[in-house]
Amino acid sequence: MERHTIDEEQWIAAAVDGDRTAFGHLVETYQNRVYNLAYRMLGNGPEAEDAAQEAFIRAYRHLDTYDPKRPFSTWLFSIASHYCIDQLRKRRIDWLPLEEEIAEPVRLASASPDPETVVTGRDREAWVQELMGTLSPTDRAAMTLHYWYDCSYDEIADVLDLTMSAVKSRLYRARRALAEQMEGEAYALQRS
Repeated sequence: MERHTIDEEQWIAAAVDGDRTAFGHLVETYQNRVYNLAYRMLGNGPEAEDAAQEAFIRAYRHLDTYDPKRPFSTWLFSIASHYCIDQLRKRRIDWLPLEEEIAEPVRLASASPDPETVVTGRDREAWVQELMGTLSPTDRAAMTLHYWYDCSYDEIADVLDLTMSAVKSRLYRARRALAEQMEGEAYALQRS
């Protein structure tokens, strides 16, 4: 068994017994992934921070309901995803393009790509985020889990409380909708 898995199991057991330091280790392990999931779903840094914090609070409060037969990450992503979906449903507004960039690790200047590549990459990322924002909250969560976190259909079904066929259907429809939007925008650019 991998050392990380052993540590995680020990941290979970200790956290269930009320050890806050052990739960702190779990937060350290998953904080970036939970934040990034929330950011991809909500499209806003401060809201993603709030969502990640809320997910960890809910996980801590309900740690006694965690089933050790499931991966801890799946359980935690489920809490975060459902919270984000609830927040998106409360908004009921159209998505706007992102004006913030996703936090990236600091790179040394010598390893940095040229400025044109950086700008193009940010523009592409903002465009994809804008397109993702047109999807329903559940479809957006499924796409995020599948393409950014490499979750399997089974894992996504578990996280979002869906059947595997519903996950496949949602991913198919979402990919198709995004492709149609991309084609429409490309056609509009050619005509202008």
